[in-house]
Amino acid sequence: MKLTVNGEALELDAGNLADLLAKLDYEGDWLATAVNGDLVHREERAVHPLKEGDRIEILSPMQGG
Repeated sequence: MKLTVNGEALELDAGNLADLLAKLDYEGDWLATAVNGDLVHREERAVHPLKEGDRIEILSPMQGG
């Protein structure tokens, strides 16, 4: 299916948000995720279905100083 992840068009097979994160090698409880502009909490990722054309944002904290 065609998805847009962090502004990049991708063709991926993922049934839900948790599957997508695993396929893209995103790990950790500290990620923030949104689908089509709506925040998806960590506890809901495995049951949040994805569909053709969804826009996913994955944010992770940056270290710096």
